[in-house]
Amino acid sequence: MTSGDRGSTPLSLSPINKIHHIMDYLTLAQIKKHLNIDQQFTEDDEYIESLAEVAEQIVSQHLRQDLAVIASDYNDNLPRPIVHAMLLLIGNFYANRETVAFASTNELPLSYEYLLSPYVEYEKTNI
Repeated sequence: MTSGDRGSTPLSLSPINKIHHIMDYLTLAQIKKHLNIDQQFTEDDEYIESLAEVAEQIVSQHLRQDLAVIASDYNDNLPRPIVHAMLLLIGNFYANRETVAFASTNELPLSYEYLLSPYVEYEKTNI
């Protein structure tokens, strides 16, 4: 199967040019650096970008507010703790592609929750 022939893949990913509109706060280069992936390796790019889309949505729901609202208070950028929390999620999703782990893992204390807690709008129930 060639790289352009993806008709039989179970995961349908959007074309790269559409994904970049969804990834408003992370770049592929930034994510690949966090994942320790060589920039020249492009085979997983679409998958990584889909993980970034998911991470942005999950963080937005966790914070109970649109990320654009937060970014507007920071010159259209997200605070670094929020960006780092998204990178942690992407790293976790990339490394653990299944719901079952066969090795013993431990959650890093105070990581994701600690990074996001100052930005949660607790009085809102959803966005």
